[in-house]
Amino acid sequence: MKRIASILAATTMLATPALAQLELEKDELTFGFIKLTDMAPLAVAYEQGYFDDEGLFVTLEAQANWKVLLDGVIDGQLDGAHMLAGQPLAATIGFGTEAHIITPFSMDLNGNGITVSNQIWSEMKEYVPHDDAGKPIHPISASSLKPVVEKYTAEGKPFNMGMVFPVSTHNYELRYWLAAGGLEPGFYSPENISGQIGADVLLSVTPPPQMPATMEAGTIYGYCVGEPWNQQAVFKGIGVPVITDYELWKNNPEKVFGITNEFAEENPNTTLAVVKALIRAAMWLDENDNANRPAAVEILSQPEYVGADYDVIAASMTGTFEYEKGDKREVPDFNVFFRYNATYPFYSDAVWYLTQMRRWGQIADAKPDSWYDEVAKSVYKPEIYLEAAKLLVEEGLANEADFPWDSDGYKAVTPAEDIIDGIPYDGRTPNAYLESLPIGLKGDQKVVGTEVQG
Repeated sequence: MKRIASILAATTMLATPALAQLELEKDELTFGFIKLTDMAPLAVAYEQGYFDDEGLFVTLEAQANWKVLLDGVIDGQLDGAHMLAGQPLAATIGFGTEAHIITPFSMDLNGNGITVSNQIWSEMKEYVPHDDAGKPIHPISASSLKPVVEKYTAEGKPFNMGMVFPVSTHNYELRYWLAAGGLEPGFYSPENISGQIGADVLLSVTPPPQMPATMEAGTIYGYCVGEPWNQQAVFKGIGVPVITDYELWKNNPEKVFGITNEFAEENPNTTLAVVKALIRAAMWLDENDNANRPAAVEILSQPEYVGADYDVIAASMTGTFEYEKGDKREVPDFNVFFRYNATYPFYSDAVWYLTQMRRWGQIADAKPDSWYDEVAKSVYKPEIYLEAAKLLVEEGLANEADFPWDSDGYKAVTPAEDIIDGIPYDGRTPNAYLESLPIGLKGDQKVVGTEVQG
């Protein structure tokens, strides 16, 4: 029906008022996504007709995992995709695979959580501070997990946890949380890409929708993943989310929309049209204090998108988050799609991901601050974003005040109180930031064999 509606819209364009359309180089596009709530801008742009308004005939296709999705964009089977922010950066610098991927649009802020099994929660709970009503005090530090990990290690049991991909936000957030609590999450080296060198907690890849079942089977004791797969553990009664990434780092950057640099160069107007549609979708998702979120949950619960039950998606998407069963708390910014310039591709966001790659050895050698800036600018493309935003403002579809026209691409320093370990982040000084982190590579250090040297 949607495709029929698209065709009808196109054939009646002359009979009804229409947006000023760009002269598109390519109008039939296929975009990939993973079944997570933060693919919402793509689904909303499709279902609300924003792609249609731009003259775009879009097909959205769920992908089996992040590697398949990335390969699809690189080889041209997909024109673009909902991506882990680390994927365009890693591909561009040649970690894992090599291709120049760019992002003209950031898809969201926050949206992830760290969940542990019921058994682990029962063991770490005694180390978690509680309030007078007996509720755990948030944010919960990984220091409360540390004695549990030490006990398992003493018993000869490896402590396994899951994340979704080596260059995922989830990998870096889980590592950040563990390290802030005094646990070693392990290093990578050019010869050993397991990420488990010297680790107290062994992290491995599990696709997002498989996280709850993998934990229930006992293969992993916990995981870091996007929604709805933390809330799914609560609804199934198999686990407890102990921290959200909003608590870990307030309003942290999450997914991006990725395309090849070649696609952007060959299809500049098409790229602008796509970004225009995605900006409108993000605006719709956040407007009027999230008034459209129930409708967005209806869309996402459809099997072709996320396919989880309405109540599971709504548990986090509509401004609340449930930790232990019955411990539901207000978290209005758990999912942010447009507020706080969420869709603007900030260079400082890119630099943070690069610092984490360096911190854990995915970038094997030290780099000067200028290198981080150059890579960020080769991948994140705010100039495309602002050109699309300007067109929307001219068409009366967006407010000029909602966009950071004068930004140099770097956010203000993230203050210490917004990050769980109390260490501020300044994207302009990546090496100084790395020096400030107590666990991880610094300066000229590198991983050789099973040791950090330097």
